[in-house]
Amino acid sequence: MTVHNAEIAEMFDRMAILLEIQGANPFRVRAYRNAARTLGGLPRSVSDMLCEGEDLSKLPDIGKDLAGKIADIVETGQFAALRDVEREVPAGLVELTRLPGLGATRVRVLYEELGVSDIGGLRRAAKSQRIRELRGFGAKTEQRILDALSRRAQEERRYKLADVEPIANSYVRYLEAIPGVKEVIVAGSYRRRKETVGDLDILVTCEKGSPVMETFVEYDEVDAVVSKGTTRSTVLLRSGLQVDLRVVAQVSYGAALYYFTGSKAHNIAVRTIAVKKKLKINEYGVFKGKRRVAGATETEVFKAVGLHYIEPELREDRGEIEAARKNRLPHLVSVGDVRGDLHVHTTATDGRHSLKRMAEAAKELGYEYLAITDHSKRVVVAHGMDEKRLRKQLAAIDRLNEELRGVRVLKGVEVDILESGKLDLSDSILEQLDLTVCAIHTGLGLSRERQTERIIRAMDNPHFTILAHPTGRLINQRAACDVDMERVMQAALERGCYLELNAQPDRLDLDDAHCRMAKDMGLKLAISTDAHTADNLSYMRFGVDQARRGWLEPEDVLNTRSWRKLQKLLVRL
Repeated sequence: MTVHNAEIAEMFDRMAILLEIQGANPFRVRAYRNAARTLGGLPRSVSDMLCEGEDLSKLPDIGKDLAGKIADIVETGQFAALRDVEREVPAGLVELTRLPGLGATRVRVLYEELGVSDIGGLRRAAKSQRIRELRGFGAKTEQRILDALSRRAQEERRYKLADVEPIANSYVRYLEAIPGVKEVIVAGSYRRRKETVGDLDILVTCEKGSPVMETFVEYDEVDAVVSKGTTRSTVLLRSGLQVDLRVVAQVSYGAALYYFTGSKAHNIAVRTIAVKKKLKINEYGVFKGKRRVAGATETEVFKAVGLHYIEPELREDRGEIEAARKNRLPHLVSVGDVRGDLHVHTTATDGRHSLKRMAEAAKELGYEYLAITDHSKRVVVAHGMDEKRLRKQLAAIDRLNEELRGVRVLKGVEVDILESGKLDLSDSILEQLDLTVCAIHTGLGLSRERQTERIIRAMDNPHFTILAHPTGRLINQRAACDVDMERVMQAALERGCYLELNAQPDRLDLDDAHCRMAKDMGLKLAISTDAHTADNLSYMRFGVDQARRGWLEPEDVLNTRSWRKLQKLLVRL
């Protein structure tokens, strides 16, 4: 049975939440939560690692006990300890903790005082105004709960790109091994590298008589077969993800790939152009009357309607068609353009690898530089550093730079922006750094005006370099702060500082629209991973995906430059 890291991480995360609601030992709760984070950041499948005889207990935050549980899950697909806890605590409570403002403590009160055990029960309690009567809640909290439930009801279920990627890759490898199969590719929003994916559209070309359809529905992750035909089948996986498979003729492969990749708006716009040229575009090709004039490749399809090839990430009908018509499409940034990472953590705060290990991992990636940006003292939960500890780390960086060759370790800090707009550390220590990554971790619910002014006041500090994860959103978990991003970007331009595109799959913050806004304003961005382990440095690809969707070119990104050139840009004038 194929069990993905994300599935095990989800099980451990659910376990942590239910144990916390139970009031279990905090160390036990933290162990599961940390293990879930480790699993979510691994670049390799633990299933593969076990098959190769690797000892999982050597992974950060995975001791022998949890390593054994992971092995059992991989073998059976089940987590027995989680089932035991779910007999004692309703599993529906987990979903409640994912609503804004409802942590495990509040959910426990709702369960114990009102008998709320799922989303439906929460909605009934809020509508009957019983929640406001509970101590520590009130009418405003009750209304926020109703608002969150309303938003939830309107949103279709979508999966984070990083969670879908191993599922897609595994299914593709499975299909490629089927006799007679020639090409396999995932289209749709996945190919456009959207931050979330609703379902998977897989296209296949194969020889006549290939058993691809029969074998497709027999994949071990399939939970239900929705439909099965000769050229199209649909299944639901254990994760709930729907997967559609289409077998296409080689002569139509490019047309089908184009048709099932573009957003609806993009496809309609291109079809409109085709109609004006007396052409018809569909998944089978480009036709003039009954004669097929293109379709074997995507390039053929674009050429037939007078357009240069448009990269998949741009196919959203946001100006790319006019740019393709005029040959003004951007030369999009790629992972290979990136020269270093400007936001990573170590064991000095909440990272899981040492300063030296992180630097060595950056060197292995071919990076020229790596900025160490552990948390400042305000983030107590992450064991944030005061000035004394930070000075010790700066001295350690100096020693490491003398010892290590091939990569330069930069001195930085992720310094909190206080509600007053002041930074969490004094200018006397900040001026000793190569750069600062300035972040908001508290007061996320401030009004639009107050939040915007808070950030701009922080930018007035001459030691402010980069605004980290600017909106504070967590995909599928927490909405973005209410902040005037255009004003913030203009303020950054005027002051000579920058914004970050945080590549953590839970964040991808800035989003693609804000990346495009920054580009149009002439503001450069840093694509950084916010890595907490050496493996997390591989998240850079997700940040680059987002940057490409935002039309960013190498010159729009700070860390595509050599250290010599970057150093000049980091100096505020």
